[in-house]
This record gives sequence, C-alpha cells and structure tokens, in this order.
Amino acid sequence: MKKIIVLAIFAVLITQSCTKVDEVVYDKYPATDFYASATGADVALANVYSQIPGNWGGVGYAGADNGWYDINSMSTDEQVVPHRTTGDWELTFAQMYMREWLPNHSQINNTWNWLYKSVFSSNLAVDLLVKANADPSKIAEAKVMRAFFYYLLIDDFGSVPFYTENSITVDKMPQKSRKEIFDFVVNELKANVDLLSPVRGGAYYGRFNKWAGYTLLAKLYLNAEVYTGTPMWAECIAACNKVAEGGFTLHSGAKDASNPLGSKYFELFGDVCPDDETILAIYTKVDVVGRNIFTVRSLGGADGTALIGISAWNGTIVPEDYITKFSDNDIRKHQFRYGANPFGPKPAGFFNYSLTVTNLENPGAAPNDGARSQKFWPALPANGGGASNDFPIYRYADVMLMKAECLVRTGDAASAKTLVDAIRQRAGLPVLANSPTLTDIYNERGFELSWEGHRRQDMIRFGTFTQAHGLAPAVDDHFKLFPIPTNALNANTNLVQNPGYGN
Repeated sequence: MKKIIVLAIFAVLITQSCTKVDEVVYDKYPATDFYASATGADVALANVYSQIPGNWGGVGYAGADNGWYDINSMSTDEQVVPHRTTGDWELTFAQMYMREWLPNHSQINNTWNWLYKSVFSSNLAVDLLVKANADPSKIAEAKVMRAFFYYLLIDDFGSVPFYTENSITVDKMPQKSRKEIFDFVVNELKANVDLLSPVRGGAYYGRFNKWAGYTLLAKLYLNAEVYTGTPMWAECIAACNKVAEGGFTLHSGAKDASNPLGSKYFELFGDVCPDDETILAIYTKVDVVGRNIFTVRSLGGADGTALIGISAWNGTIVPEDYITKFSDNDIRKHQFRYGANPFGPKPAGFFNYSLTVTNLENPGAAPNDGARSQKFWPALPANGGGASNDFPIYRYADVMLMKAECLVRTGDAASAKTLVDAIRQRAGLPVLANSPTLTDIYNERGFELSWEGHRRQDMIRFGTFTQAHGLAPAVDDHFKLFPIPTNALNANTNLVQNPGYGN
C-alpha cells in the first residue's frame, strides 16, 4: 500500500509538471505502453485508492470528519457530536443523530461529491487500463473499486445517477434504480473477484485482493432484501465461505499490560491493522496519507493533553443507552471512557466524563457531558489534526457475524452458535446458553463493530433504524435513505428526489 500511495503522489506530480510547451521532446512514451507496465497500472490504481483515506472537506471513507463516515455513524445510536453550552460545535452532527437532515445538509452533500469523484477516478482507471491491455488483475481491481463506490451510493441514496464513461456530462447522467445498480455491482464483482490477487498483506495491505472482493460481495448479498426486496442469504453464506478460504482468524484478545486499553484486541485499531483478521484497511499517516481523528475528536482538550500529549477537540460522545448494553466483563467496553474510574490510563488531572447527556442542540451538552471513545488510541505520529491509526474497512469478525446472521435467517441457528461464541469468548464473555437469535446477532454486531461504519446499515436491516433511541425520536421510513443533495438536483434536473424530501 505504501508503494501505491507513493505512485499516487508521482502521478499528481506528472500532471502538474507538464506545463512548459517550448521544450524539445527527444522521445515519447505512449500512454498505452506506460499503463500496460506494472508501474503504470499501479499509478492508475493509486489515483483511485487516494480517494479512500479520510481528509478535510468531507473527503474519504473514514478517518476525518464531515463526510461518509459521519453520516453513516451519527445517524445511528452509537455516536454523536453535541453542540456544547460553551458554543462549540456546529449543529450538523446533532442534526444527523436527531434525524433532522435536509437535502442541503453539508455532510450529505460532501458524501455525494466524494463518491462521484471516486466513481470518476475509477472510470478513468478502467479506461486507461483496458486501452493499454494491462494485467487483467489490475483491470479487475479498478472495476471492483468502482463497484465499491456504487455500493456505497445505493446504500445511502437508493436510485442514483449511473455512468461508466467519463465523457458524459453531469446534466445528462441517467438515474438508475437501486436494483439496476445492485445488479451491475454484483455482476461486476462476480466477473472480477477471482481475477484479484490472493495475496494478504505486504504489497496488498490496503488494497482490494480476492478476499476483500468476496467480502464486498457478501455485503451486497447481506443487504439484498433492503436494496431489491429479495433476500439472498444463501448467496451471502457462499461469499463468506470464499473469504474463509483466505485463512483469516480472530486476532488475540489476550491481556496486554503494554496496551493502553489492556488487551491485544485493540491492536486491531492501532498503527497497522493485523492481517490475521483484517481483510481491508485504510493506510494512514497523518498529514501525509489521510488521518484518523476519532479519539482526538472525542477527548476533551486538556484531557487529550494529559492522556496523549495532544490538545483534543472535545467532540464526539457515545450515547448512554449504547454503552449500557455492554457487559462489564466485555473487554470491548474498555473503548469507552467515563466516570471517576475510567478504563485506560489515569494521569493526574484526567477528566471525569458523565455518562448521561440530556441535551444535544439547545442549549446543548455541558463540556464534560458524555462518554468518550478511545477505541482508536492515537498512533504516532499524531498531532492536533489527528493520528496515524489505520482504519479497518473489513474484518473477519464481521464476516463471521454476517454468516451467522444468514444461518439464523435460514433456520440453521445451531451452526451459527460456534461463530458467535468464538467472538464472545475472544471478548472475555461466556458462550451463549442457546443457539443465537437475530437479536443476539444484532447485539453482537453492535458490540464488535462499534465506530467502524457498519451501524446504520445494520439498524436498517434489522428494522431498528427508525425507532426512538436515546434522545432521538422515532421517524418514518423515508429516513432510511438520505436525500439527493440540492446541488445535485440543480446540476441535473432529470433527477427524482427520494420520497419524503420534497421535489
């Protein structure tokens, strides 16, 4: 992954340097020859991968703020940035949690723009590599990444503009149904996943290999009933079984006195995501490749200085009703920081965060209201702009729980028990007394995958997304989709807005 990031920088420098027109050209290197080479193919792919790390302005999948991660996490029960009684923090985050978003919401607009920029980059890579007759595995990688971005688009917005050729103008892009794009994505994955490299880690750390491709396919099948009305549980199980052929295992949950949170489990969210369990990660080095703000954004300012030597942002909190579902014996509960005797380090002057929050918007929460997250304990280098923790997009624990869910839904809960029990035991919990129910699966996904970007999708699939929770009221079903942004509607008057959001 480091190599492909360096190539992305190289590609940018090439485009920036080709401005002097009076130079004598002694030789030419045809584009098709360049992109047919291993280096050239990686340059084309690097331009797409560079869209994934989080950065300012709502760019990226995860790691920064005001983009995809925030709208898919703060619209759920697992986190929110409240407005503070001190006047800190804009209302956009609390509006997501309270289900008050509108088509002009800045974070929704940022997400739309990022995803379509990423589709454009993917289309360009596919075009360059196909014309160059590049290595089929590299063409497949570009197509799988494009499928990934369209999957995120239909998950958030439903029926959206669809194009695979960059020659089309924005105002002419046709809006395709959610099912049509679902079918396209599934077919692209089925045609290309087996062409991807089976290599785990190394040069393929942070890249779509065969196992990441099958995990993406499993995600499509897992949510097929939401997207198309037709469940595809058996297909999801088959895709999960393909991932299992990659030899993944659960990372250790053993005690570790050298870890700030006391367990090797939290290595999964540190500087480098362990490849025994991690299937696809975002490589991060703050101020160079993306950033990871999540713990820095959560801790209070002077508390951050005491704990990690960085003045933190006093932002994101974890709602009380989410935390109280965790067993006290669950090592995963150590990710939350609150009370007079919190989990993690206790240097002189550490803050005592209250667990209860009574207001998010007007007048807002007091400065120390709300439990904080320390799941991504900041990895060096780190500064006021974030830390260098890599971010797990897909982990094998998620795949195990996907398969378990589908087994329960197809009447084979007994086979699901081993999968769920393994994850519980890693967390220090006893095995289930009986075969798991769907409620057990739902709860376990919340315990295992908190703050990893999966919660909104899970809540929609399990039918809890529109229900009241914490301070958020119950809402109707139109909130299961975000609105198409106003700017997009203005740019393409042929688009039809999602129901419930006006014209």
